[in-house]
Amino acid sequence: MKVFDQKISQFIESASSSAPTPGGGSIAALCAALGASMGSMVANLSTGPKFAHVQTRMHEMAADLQKVIDGFEYFAQQDMDSFNRFMIALRLPKETADERRERTTQLQNAAVQAADVPLQLMKSCRDVMSILENASDQFNKNVISDLGVAVISLDAAIQSAWLTVKINLATIKNEAVKQDYQEQGKKLLSDSQKLKQKVMDTVLAKISQ
Repeated sequence: MKVFDQKISQFIESASSSAPTPGGGSIAALCAALGASMGSMVANLSTGPKFAHVQTRMHEMAADLQKVIDGFEYFAQQDMDSFNRFMIALRLPKETADERRERTTQLQNAAVQAADVPLQLMKSCRDVMSILENASDQFNKNVISDLGVAVISLDAAIQSAWLTVKINLATIKNEAVKQDYQEQGKKLLSDSQKLKQKVMDTVLAKISQ
């Protein structure tokens, strides 16, 4: 069963159990999907005669965001898979020098994957926020609060994913890789905060009109 094919209650029950997955990375992906879904809804409700000048753009945006939601589901599954891969590596034998080397290699590969998945999720969230920000002044005013919910949810996903990146970086021994991921993550955080603020400024201005 695909991650998002579950009932919401099933996913929440799994997340609240003692099972290690779905964990924070998967929750971040779900937040991202919810944010993108709100963005898609706002685009879909910004069509019709009053929005004829942007209707094509809105239809295309809604379709693109639906594809992004599928991508976020993939990230949720990948997050769980990367955790399982790390646990499998952790249980590898370590009696001989060769076994220890192989175990270390597998653990490092798993740690890099576990950090890379949420980093890619951050990038995708930032890109969605950028799409929404670029069109923020063209959306239907009647659903503008939902645009705010979209970027808040995406921002929550980015911040949550960053925590998942950070905890996995602690396991990575390659300092160049760690530094690269640190720099990418900090840049994505900075970008997303700026985009969120721009959108929220538009949202609050339209609400107060």
